[in-house]
Amino acid sequence: MTDKRIISFDWAVKRMLRDKANFGILEGLFQVLTGRQMRIVEILESEANQQDATDKFNRVDIKAKDENGEIIIVEVQVSREVHYFERILYGVSKAITEHICLGETYNQVKKVYSINILYFNLGEGTDYLYHGTTQFVGVHTKKCLTMTKKERDALGVSSTADVFPEYYLIRVNEFNQMATTPLEEWLDYLKNQHISPDTTAPGLQEARQKLEVMNMTRNERLAYERHLENLMIEKDVIETAQADGYEQGREETAMKIAQRMLAVGIQPDIVAQTTGITVEQLETYEKPTR
Repeated sequence: MTDKRIISFDWAVKRMLRDKANFGILEGLFQVLTGRQMRIVEILESEANQQDATDKFNRVDIKAKDENGEIIIVEVQVSREVHYFERILYGVSKAITEHICLGETYNQVKKVYSINILYFNLGEGTDYLYHGTTQFVGVHTKKCLTMTKKERDALGVSSTADVFPEYYLIRVNEFNQMATTPLEEWLDYLKNQHISPDTTAPGLQEARQKLEVMNMTRNERLAYERHLENLMIEKDVIETAQADGYEQGREETAMKIAQRMLAVGIQPDIVAQTTGITVEQLETYEKPTR
């Protein structure tokens, strides 16, 4: 039997997983990552999800809320972004402040989970999953500061890690192994658009049923094929840039790379993010006359 062709996650999360009928797929991903059952109540408005010809270069972001009011931010980033760590911090901070009204007490602050699905190399490391929480460690004792019983009872939590934001960095490109666990099966889907017919991983059986390419209309399939082609073009441009020495940070080479990217129609802000050349510097570049 021919295996089903499954829609890529970055496309699905932008267009299909916002539908209430498909919430179970994202809930499965949250369960695998956090070990907790999460029930999406609503999808909150995202900062930017373009639907035009340039959306291949635009990040995919989605904010969900569980039944306890806790906030889950999911971001899918394909292109390199130098300041991605800062953007994670900004996104979490913005989510916290947006969902507490002026005059409310601080006990109304909700925990935020930041799930970042990255298709580029962020930082240095070899693992495909990184998890971060906030703990306060004694400078001299090296022991973690714990909450008093009164504080635990008042907040309904057991540690500071249950209050502060929680971060997950999924470095998709680093996954290169057989999928034998639910988490690995999810990584197999995120990287290869493959879901085993007999999967028992939370959310994936539903994804296999609902995210089949053949279920798309003809126009949807054409748009999806264009999306995949655009990603291939962008990947080729970036790999060429790396081969030409961008990773060594040489300004002259970076400008040549930027010129190539501009020449194939990549937007200046994306070129700036990828090469480190500022938008102002790009504006001084004149395309050669024919």
